[in-house]
Amino acid sequence: MNPLDWWLLLAVLLFCIGAFGVLARRNTILVIMSLELMLNAVNIALVAVAQFRAGSAGAGVLFSLFVITVAAAEVTVGLGIVIANYRAKRTVQADRFDEMKG
Repeated sequence: MNPLDWWLLLAVLLFCIGAFGVLARRNTILVIMSLELMLNAVNIALVAVAQFRAGSAGAGVLFSLFVITVAAAEVTVGLGIVIANYRAKRTVQADRFDEMKG
């Protein structure tokens, strides 16, 4: 196996761990952390493919910076929603957030 395969295997493993965390957890904070793990796995894959592909100097890093920017915005909005729901319901369990109104 070449080095690119190892980096992609690491990215797939991290992505699968994050996907399991999103699907199995009820705590909203842990779900957001699992989403961040999935986005970081995508960043690893982007940088690895760009590094081992000739003629794309900096493309993977550029896309990774874009993903990091989107992830920061996602965390900001997600934590805002979590805090608003915690003030209303006094819990961070995702199954208790079945209604957004009231």
